[in-house]
Amino acid sequence: MSKFKYYIFNKPFGVLCQFTKEMPNHITLKDYLDLASDIYPIGRLDKDSEGLLLLTNDNKYKHNILSPDSYKTKSYWVQVDGQITENAIADLINGVKIKLKKNYYHTQKCTAHIIDGPVVWERIPPVRVRKSIPTSWLSITISEGKNRQVRKMCAAVGFPVLRLIRYEINGILLDDLPIGDFKEFFL
Repeated sequence: MSKFKYYIFNKPFGVLCQFTKEMPNHITLKDYLDLASDIYPIGRLDKDSEGLLLLTNDNKYKHNILSPDSYKTKSYWVQVDGQITENAIADLINGVKIKLKKNYYHTQKCTAHIIDGPVVWERIPPVRVRKSIPTSWLSITISEGKNRQVRKMCAAVGFPVLRLIRYEINGILLDDLPIGDFKEFFL
């Protein structure tokens, strides 16, 4: 039996991807997960993002997923403000310029397409809805992972993100795991 453990967690909106509370009102992984103390997240989802988070105590696997040289895919369902256009999708696919700290970075090519809204859990709190401005959904798959990259990419083409749900990392899918639940997986 392997000493390494691997978990999938469906991270809710508002949860920090860490086990330590820096402020008493922080909601962290510890509020949802009771795992061995050597289990840590592979990468992060920001507080405002939801969905697939992998956790493990296998540092080699973690490095393989996170290494910029490995080009592991990460796929997201993204709800944006406004009716996204084919021109905006084409720009996303070809890469856009985003700001990272003090410098600008041109994102690598990715895959992106408009989708019908995915069947997902209700977000708490709900996404703000404005009657005069429609929303639309897209699926985007990237092979890099800069800080808030998908949010910055969508903003760069004029469509701010309202909701961001990661559903795949390197072929591992969130599937129908309920929000706030986790399960073990095996390599």
